[in-house]
Amino acid sequence: MPRSSNQKLKTLYLARILLEQTDDDHVLTAQELVDALAEYGIPVMRKTIYDDIEALRQYGLDIELRHGRDGGYFVATRDFELPELKLLVDAVQSSRLIIGRKSNELIQKLSKLTSAAQAKQLNRHIYISGRAQALNETVYYSIDAIHGAINDGKKISFKYFDYDTKKNRVYRRDNKPYVRTPIAMCWNEDKYYLLTYNPAYDDAFATYRVDRMASVEALDEDADKYDKKTFSVAEYLRKTFGMYAGETVPAKLAFHESLVGAVLDQFGNETPLTDIGGNRFSVKAEVSNSPVFLGWVFQFGEKAEILEPESLRSSMRDMLASGCGIYGNRG
Repeated sequence: MPRSSNQKLKTLYLARILLEQTDDDHVLTAQELVDALAEYGIPVMRKTIYDDIEALRQYGLDIELRHGRDGGYFVATRDFELPELKLLVDAVQSSRLIIGRKSNELIQKLSKLTSAAQAKQLNRHIYISGRAQALNETVYYSIDAIHGAINDGKKISFKYFDYDTKKNRVYRRDNKPYVRTPIAMCWNEDKYYLLTYNPAYDDAFATYRVDRMASVEALDEDADKYDKKTFSVAEYLRKTFGMYAGETVPAKLAFHESLVGAVLDQFGNETPLTDIGGNRFSVKAEVSNSPVFLGWVFQFGEKAEILEPESLRSSMRDMLASGCGIYGNRG
């Protein structure tokens, strides 16, 4: 590259050097910045460094000078602070949605948002108990296509599949594509779901797991309209996932005092807790008479009890009887 071209890029390379090599604990003197620029084939006088740094400051880069024997210039603040990047890296590593190779690629990109020295601290070793690895790598591109269609008010087409025992895809509808209006994305238990609308069906609204979608494509066809005044996306998703799936009923539940944390995690920190003696407390909540809710209560064994309504207690008895029938002594 000719010298004149290098000089035109001088300030940009200076910004790169400061961003990559400096932070609160690592500074560079003016002479060290001169030497660093020389490695890019950009000879510069030391006195011009001060003008270039001032130009970068005016542009918005927060460059500070630390005085003293071990002083020098460094980037003081960035778009993402190191604790924020650590949090993002932990989220990437712990997500079931992201396969190992893609996880490493994302972490490498996050590492470029801080200095090289601080980037070493992003080599986090997070171990997720029982983590299942995602099988569908194209999910990232599917999510991007879906969001684009929602923002543009267009329909999408996609194929939907399950896995057989050999982990081969088995496409539903004989491999014919679905055409739906995408409404909203939902993140539930480390999985992405898409809420869609199709007025041609009685059950016009439906959800699909994004990692089970293939060949996702935004269409030129305008999205179908639905009555946003009478349909609540938040309420639909609340009833679709977790213990609220299906028709909700008011219930009174009793728990051992050791389960306060689990109860607040499930029902929220604002949930009133009533002391009923015997190291137990009760709560009132809207739940559904469904296997999902019953299974949540059952996991606590004798430390949890459904007090009312009787229909919910009856459902628990039926579920327990059914389980005994399956796991009773054979022969």
